[in-house]
Amino acid sequence: MDERPDWARRMVEERAARDWSQADAVRALMVRLPDDQVVSEQDLLRQWKRWEAGDAQPVKYKSAIAQTFGTTTGAFFPERSRRDGRAEILQVSGMDTVDIIARLRASDVDVATLDALRITADRLCCEYAYLPADQLLLEGKAWLARVVGLQHQRVSLAQHREIIALAGKLSLLVGCVEYDSGRPRDAEATRQAALMLGQEAGELSVQGWAHEMRAWFALTRGDYRGVIAASEAGIAVAPTEGVAAQLYAQQAKAWARLGDRSQTEVALDKGRQILELLPYPENIENHFVVDPAKYDFYRMDAYRKSGENRLAEQLANEVIRAGTDFDGTERSPMRIAEARVTLGVVAAREGDLDTALTYGERALTGERKSLPSLAMVAADLGQALQTHYGHASEAQEFVTHLRELRGGQ
Repeated sequence: MDERPDWARRMVEERAARDWSQADAVRALMVRLPDDQVVSEQDLLRQWKRWEAGDAQPVKYKSAIAQTFGTTTGAFFPERSRRDGRAEILQVSGMDTVDIIARLRASDVDVATLDALRITADRLCCEYAYLPADQLLLEGKAWLARVVGLQHQRVSLAQHREIIALAGKLSLLVGCVEYDSGRPRDAEATRQAALMLGQEAGELSVQGWAHEMRAWFALTRGDYRGVIAASEAGIAVAPTEGVAAQLYAQQAKAWARLGDRSQTEVALDKGRQILELLPYPENIENHFVVDPAKYDFYRMDAYRKSGENRLAEQLANEVIRAGTDFDGTERSPMRIAEARVTLGVVAAREGDLDTALTYGERALTGERKSLPSLAMVAADLGQALQTHYGHASEAQEFVTHLRELRGGQ
């Protein structure tokens, strides 16, 4: 059993995916060291060997190591942070759901009620990854209606602004679930409502995420120039918010599909730089928080589209590890599904039909899925199967299954 820290194991895997020797990796690292970190190549090579063995931590070199492999410090050296939304409602506000609803019916809205509502909205955003779509949609709409109803009560100007911002955040969530469920028209209307609410409240993050949703919708429709335009609009509105990193990631996905490797790498690096400047998120489970590990998920997609099989495979395995608890519970089933498709694509390209089909079927049968996104990614596997195994009945059965999935959107 490998008892090394995850970061030590990953150093080896990232290096191997690039066909680098330890000396190659050290030379790549030295290029990224700041001027005040002067060290000889031989000394650094000795340290690198100790790091890969897990015998010492690269305390001063974490950021440079992550940059060497094109990812973020938080993804390579993660700080585990999980919060229980329901428990936090009680801890911060002293109110459970029944108490919140009772307070909402009062003539005045106090600070504690707004705090509880904000935390409730955060909880719903955390449940996006795994709660059944129909249940989350029902609950999200119910809380959105309650928040909107607060406008008819006596509130201050500051409270009014926070209510509008909360309504915007909940609208973003509802719109995402609508799109996941194959309801694009409803999702677009909800997205536009979220954008207007974000503008009214002056909430840059809400506005940025509304533009990000537009980019996501365009990506799954194959409108790659639309993705780039929507991303640029969002970055212009919220250039220093975490959402800007995801907007650059959407650009990278679009450029990869347009076949421009240079622009893909530029977009990925810009997003990485934004995440490096931001503090590590307090709650990485929130769907509208770009946690550092999520950037590996974006890079996986871009490398799969670019035909970088070994890098895509290494990142797919990393995505699965990062999204799975120690007991095997999948905390990020939608990310993991796309990672499995990626592994299937690599297997198909490398001549292993059985493995490709196993990964593909397992990805498509998950309970929690985003139909448009999964269908888009799975199409890559369908294409690989058609190219390499066009006459195999098993491959044709999977392609038929995929067409049914796309038809059901």
